[in-house]
Amino acid sequence: MAKKTAPLLPSTDALLAQFGDRLRLARQRRRLSAKQVAERAGMSPMTLRSLERGGSGVTMGAYLAVMQVLGIESDLGLLGAADPQGRELQDARLTRRKAVPTEPTVRRMPAVPKQELSGGGKNWREQGGFTDSEALAGLIQPPEPVSQKPKKAR
Repeated sequence: MAKKTAPLLPSTDALLAQFGDRLRLARQRRRLSAKQVAERAGMSPMTLRSLERGGSGVTMGAYLAVMQVLGIESDLGLLGAADPQGRELQDARLTRRKAVPTEPTVRRMPAVPKQELSGGGKNWREQGGFTDSEALAGLIQPPEPVSQKPKKAR
């Protein structure tokens, strides 16, 4: 009695049936009978018939044996070679390096609404607290010195 196989999605089942059709067409193009291919592949004609119909109960080895008889076994190397989805997933897991700031950090003043800037007779510099260049320079924080900690021996 045959072992139970996992159920396939209809779209996957259709792909397997198409693959079986292509193997049958490859056999017919070579003018080989089903009996000849089955004997050369070491299987019964009934297994070959199931394989050519895209049976999911046929082992991968049986598919490969038929491909070998037909001379197209190297095509198996093309399966999954590109794998665009796997590459996207791999790239998503790569860690990105944090950018090292090269300029000193600047404290930013909160945004002042336009209506406050234009009213009251004061210009925008006086309202923002910018009376001269020294006051503006005082807003810039100097970079913190990098301390060299001695490495601990393990």
